[in-house]
Amino acid sequence: MSEETKELTLVEQAEQNSSNYFRQGLNCTECIMCTFLDIYNKEMPRESLALATGFGAGLGNTKNTCGAITGAVMALSSVVGRKDPLAKETVGERVAELRNVYSLVGDMVREIEDHYGTLICKELSDPLGEFEGKARKKNCMQIIGYCGGLAMKYALKAEEMAKEKECVVSES
Repeated sequence: MSEETKELTLVEQAEQNSSNYFRQGLNCTECIMCTFLDIYNKEMPRESLALATGFGAGLGNTKNTCGAITGAVMALSSVVGRKDPLAKETVGERVAELRNVYSLVGDMVREIEDHYGTLICKELSDPLGEFEGKARKKNCMQIIGYCGGLAMKYALKAEEMAKEKECVVSES
């Protein structure tokens, strides 16, 4: 099969789409969330993208936590997060419910940090010169693609874990 006719995996699609959105002027966080709305969470309202806007350029252009990482966390949370945090009756049940979510999200964030050595926008971008410069933008586009793909990888992992859990419950 030639490279041109090769069908992309969901992870590869997420990497590519996330990077492409950056070329279109979306910020880092919006890129990943937009990708998830296109590929994975099609039922989520497009207006939810507004939640991502302020996180770009390292939390509102403060160069703190990288917006691509924030976008990956938001995207994964849109899959594994609680739709109704008050659904469980007790505080203890609510806290227990978070353990699996935090474990999965934490694993993804640690994988990003292991890959780049930091989660901080300034540390990722400063060595490349001017923030508006071409080298920094190219670097950010690569980080956005990586984080978008990784969020998809973990979303698919969560889906598999949920299926396994359903199988165990139905076998009981």
